[in-house]
Amino acid sequence: MPALFTHGMPFALTELFPDQDYRFHLTLRRGDTRAFFRSHTPEVLAERSRWLDTHPAPYAAATSDAGPLIAQMESLVASWDDHASLVPPAEAASALLPRLIALGKSLEPDFLLLQPNAAGEFVLKAGVVCFPSWWALTEKIGLPLESIHEVVPGLNPALGAAIGTFLGKLKPGNPYERSNWGIAATPELNLHPVLERPRLRSPLDPERTWIRVEDQILAALPADQGLLFGIALRIIPLTDILQDSVVRAGFHRALTTLSPALAAYKGLTPILSELLAVSRP
Repeated sequence: MPALFTHGMPFALTELFPDQDYRFHLTLRRGDTRAFFRSHTPEVLAERSRWLDTHPAPYAAATSDAGPLIAQMESLVASWDDHASLVPPAEAASALLPRLIALGKSLEPDFLLLQPNAAGEFVLKAGVVCFPSWWALTEKIGLPLESIHEVVPGLNPALGAAIGTFLGKLKPGNPYERSNWGIAATPELNLHPVLERPRLRSPLDPERTWIRVEDQILAALPADQGLLFGIALRIIPLTDILQDSVVRAGFHRALTTLSPALAAYKGLTPILSELLAVSRP
């Protein structure tokens, strides 16, 4: 089922696909954490609860020392007037995963909690990711951000240092948003690898192909130099992109200038020539 998240003010498609060659960039703008997380689409929340109730292990994880970060997230969520207290006081000092699951069932976007180590590297300490784009949270927990990004061809050399510097300077109350995109052969929200969802393959059918936009927010938590990273999805039919001449031209230029390694990482290699043909201005 295609789903639109209704958080904040997402980047326009012309910003996602500008008239320029594809490159890694830190295109950021000021955000609003409460607005980003306050969407409550019943169907999406029901799907989150289904995954977290029936098989939570792939979708919620924490290191043993993540308690203070989780407590900050609970306090932040409780400060929003449309959220009640999520965890009974008797449980607040104990089991981390039930607390994470309660947060994950109450919020529409996915979220990750990070904290710098002694070397200043931001380490993934906890999170709930019900709607991953072909990656597994449990494989990333406890890793520094640069290690997590190693799988993305060219990202660390291009932006690794800039990302670390930016995150180190982020202040509470001053969040920033950004977006990126991929392409999928299904409109399903949950593309965890264990589910073996359909992958892109030839021949391309534009009617059964979707742009998968991840709108993201980066917000510093009040204490312990913690960082909240939120991920909200927009699932957009490829046909919508092709029907807008300006967006289509930017999309075509991005595809034309993707490196072969990055195209392979995004799963586009089997259909790239066909995508270029159907998107040609």
